[in-house]
Amino acid sequence: MAYTKRTEFSEDEMQLADIAKALSHPARIAILKVLSDGQCICGDIVDRLPLAQSTVSQHLKELKSAGLIKGEIDGPRVCYCLNEPVIGKARKHFNFLFTSFNCC
Repeated sequence: MAYTKRTEFSEDEMQLADIAKALSHPARIAILKVLSDGQCICGDIVDRLPLAQSTVSQHLKELKSAGLIKGEIDGPRVCYCLNEPVIGKARKHFNFLFTSFNCC
């Protein structure tokens, strides 16, 4: 059985790492920018990006898994929006992280 040292880090460090991983693809950043304009169904997001619907859906899944977005079922569609409390917490943690560096 493999041993993970993930438990050796704080909850904040683990959550920030998960969010950073979710932000590590430019398509996911573009999706967050689209959602910053308000709620959208997947088809609307697809229309605004140069990606296939299945690719957008996979990126939405990753963003939702990291907690950055929420999705509500609206009939046969899913309406996505930013998860503002998590976005705010991520902003706070990233600001703290980068301001704590003594290099700049």
